[in-house]
Amino acid sequence: MVHELADFERAADQCHLTVEQLSAALFAPAPAVFGHVAVDADGLPAGFALWFLTYSTWEGTHGIHLEDLYVRPGARGTGAGTALLAALAAICVDRGWRRLEWMMLDWNPAAGFYAAIGATVKSDWLPYRLAGEPLHLLAERASRASTGSG
Repeated sequence: MVHELADFERAADQCHLTVEQLSAALFAPAPAVFGHVAVDADGLPAGFALWFLTYSTWEGTHGIHLEDLYVRPGARGTGAGTALLAALAAICVDRGWRRLEWMMLDWNPAAGFYAAIGATVKSDWLPYRLAGEPLHLLAERASRASTGSG
């Protein structure tokens, strides 16, 4: 379903995840990534939520960052997405965590769904990403600094 999501997000060529990678991440002795799967009336996978912990220094608690939420087209409107988000909200509330956050592409029609459950857009915070060559160049600074040559 991750590859289905990548296709939906018009980025199928950027998704390189393998079953082995996902299994290793989810089922490691101390996993850093967690997942929930929604199933339909026949017990078949209808959608998934993949998430990890965050920490807010201001709140003093963990929270959940929802990396991916995907409901297969045939299961949309059945409550699968709401059930997945409700499960994550329950984890937050049960554990005393104060945030469930995610990012969404600006063209995604799910914006109406998110607004309907009370989610708000954080327009004052901008996402940044360091990847590829710039990531490697910055990492080189750390090795130079540790050897005293930086």
